[in-house]
Amino acid sequence: MKYYYLLLILFPLRLFAQNPVKKVSGGQIKGYTADAGIQVFKGIPFAAPPLGELRWRAPQPVDAWQGIKDCTTWGPSPIQAEPRPFMFWSQEFLIPKEPISEDCLYLNVWSSAKEETEKRPVLVYIYGGGFRSGGSGCPIYDGEEMAKRGVVFVSINYRVGVFGFLAHPELSAETEYGASGNYALLDMIAGLEWVRENIAAFGGDPDNVTIAGQSAGAFGVSFLTASPLAKGLFHRAIAQSGGSFLTSNLRPNITLAQAEEQGLAFAKNALDCESLSDLRAISAGEILAVQGGLSSPIVDGYILPKGNLEIYQSHEHHDVPMLMGWNKDDKLMGPPLSAADFKVAMQERFGADAVAFLDLYPAGTEEEAAQSQYDLSRDQTFGVQVYKWAKTQNQNGSAPVYLYNFNRDLPAYNEETAFGAFHSGEIVYAYDNLHTLDRPWEPVDAKIADLMSNYWVNFARTGDPNAEGLPKWKPFTNKKQRVQVIGVQTKSKQLPTIDQLSFLEAHLSNSRN
Repeated sequence: MKYYYLLLILFPLRLFAQNPVKKVSGGQIKGYTADAGIQVFKGIPFAAPPLGELRWRAPQPVDAWQGIKDCTTWGPSPIQAEPRPFMFWSQEFLIPKEPISEDCLYLNVWSSAKEETEKRPVLVYIYGGGFRSGGSGCPIYDGEEMAKRGVVFVSINYRVGVFGFLAHPELSAETEYGASGNYALLDMIAGLEWVRENIAAFGGDPDNVTIAGQSAGAFGVSFLTASPLAKGLFHRAIAQSGGSFLTSNLRPNITLAQAEEQGLAFAKNALDCESLSDLRAISAGEILAVQGGLSSPIVDGYILPKGNLEIYQSHEHHDVPMLMGWNKDDKLMGPPLSAADFKVAMQERFGADAVAFLDLYPAGTEEEAAQSQYDLSRDQTFGVQVYKWAKTQNQNGSAPVYLYNFNRDLPAYNEETAFGAFHSGEIVYAYDNLHTLDRPWEPVDAKIADLMSNYWVNFARTGDPNAEGLPKWKPFTNKKQRVQVIGVQTKSKQLPTIDQLSFLEAHLSNSRN
């Protein structure tokens, strides 16, 4: 009988240990305990649902709740097209098929801290998806392994597509700051404010926060390092394949007034809406069906007072240690042009500089021309943006920059999955998540994942990726321009594509004038 009473006493304690409870903004939340004692909380609301009159508004304070809120499953992903595998992005790179909703401002936390006083480094991850898709619920963004390494890992949602970026004169008029658009960036900032206010409850240190993002998430990181609204919310920055410092495939050099005109045209021509009240009255599905290309940040004079390059050159950015890079096969393009057509197109684009360009991106054969187009897609979309960012930080800041190239070809099952070191392929290595991606991994992949995630954790902890036992990673300087090549062999060397990037930097810089 005494054992029966002992069980009655211990069972609630064990249940509590398996279902940790925390007090956060809005009320109490309940999570669950995963392997190795990792406490996991999913679907924590960090702002009020952006519905109805809150559609296209800055995120508002979270609605309080009674009792203990269950936070053991993903919150809804941002509303977007149905997730379907394509190109090199298999199901593991995609959000869950449901729930998907405008009500999407949720975040997730993983922590192995036993006490709230531990002050562990915090890493806040911002997903990619071209600012048109994505969500924190993708399997490859799981934070359990990073939590095992001592980091409090947070992943946040933000609005995407036209829901995250519509500018409109009436939207600007209803704000105190006289601007609109960039709601996705405001969501990121609201998520970071939640972290500052609440992460200590999970054993995290609000004074040691690293923001990290890939692709659109890396572009987002670059905007956050330039936005005055993000001051004091983070202390280091990681950007994987992205940054906005030269004319790019985003809405380049667009003013708020031009973005508002685009918003007016979209409302009238695509949705037959004459007013903001009409826009807020129609369903999200109707908007999604015709959302168009209004899906990237703009210089709005408030969140982004100027372009990133100008903000850095004015020494108005957040001067924090930065780790950034791109992948060997970071290309985003359709079928390549023939060698003859490629030469003609580049002669039209570069004029008198076309000869110099074709020396760097040759097109002597069809195979050579195809490879040059792949390299150009990588270099102009990601490589030169990150390269210019790193140089600009060195010219206008004092904090160090660590530059990488990820060169490991992911193991392939067949030719249809042989994409090399493709865009997003490094994510599962950087966060030690090979187990989330179905590939025929080799022992060297586990070695690279262990190495790369150690670099990321060290950087989040101290602002320096180096530690005893790891290949030395030298900072990138504008004089020596060294990069850490991460692959089967990892070592520091001079930037391999320096000539190509220097050419593109000069050309794109001139095109801004």
